[in-house]
Amino acid sequence: MAPSTSGPRLEALRRRELARSYEDGGEHYDRIRPGYPAEAVQWLFAGDRGTAVEPGAPVADIGAGTGKYTRSLAAAGYRPTAVDPSAGMLKQLQQMLPGVPALQGTAEATGIPSSSMAAATVAQAWHWCDPLAASTELARILRPGGILGLIWNQLDVSVPWVHRYSRIIHAGDVLKPGFRPVVGPEFVPDASHTTRWSQEMTPVDLMELAKSRSYYLSASEPVREKVMANLTWYLFEHLDYRPGQALELPYLTLTWRMALSGADEQRVR
Repeated sequence: MAPSTSGPRLEALRRRELARSYEDGGEHYDRIRPGYPAEAVQWLFAGDRGTAVEPGAPVADIGAGTGKYTRSLAAAGYRPTAVDPSAGMLKQLQQMLPGVPALQGTAEATGIPSSSMAAATVAQAWHWCDPLAASTELARILRPGGILGLIWNQLDVSVPWVHRYSRIIHAGDVLKPGFRPVVGPEFVPDASHTTRWSQEMTPVDLMELAKSRSYYLSASEPVREKVMANLTWYLFEHLDYRPGQALELPYLTLTWRMALSGADEQRVR
């Protein structure tokens, strides 16, 4: 009898399938996807109860993609090492950040030496990872007292027009109220933070943003055509926007800070 693909195994297979949709198109992704507000980065590293990380410290940015969060780390004075499974994404990152080390790897196998990082960040990528295997690997590369930052940008769907837009483009990464990221026993939750901000976009940009989402990238051509037709109606007919009209697209940046558990700190000392 063939092994079952239901439950966690099916979820893992689907996660890998969707993640592969990002292997190409780094330039388009970098141009249209949002960055991260400085406030969110400052909050993560300011810490409390001994979890502060000072500028100049080495930080592993896991699932770095084209370097959206990596740039924020460098701008804040940290020394990032970028890790991503996509060579195309890393090529785009290195064009923007030529001095930043870039490794082709995953959260489950980073290729980074043990106990070498003061912090690890995973921005907009933890949902592509095996959280238990990734927790073990990231605990390995952290120094005692190191922290893990898990970060999500999501559309602020409390704004009515954005809520409908998110439904048309199937923005499945809008987290449910009360969401808490799953981590392994190596980490304990320390604190969480929400930053509200916005990005200036045009209606044409909003259509391009839809094309950068995993739902669109992995869809058949008829489904893609339907998404674009629905967006065209919604943005230009229903909302009566003009193609070049400047709009503020509201975002929430959700950040969780995780501390190494006491048992794991003893293990890595």
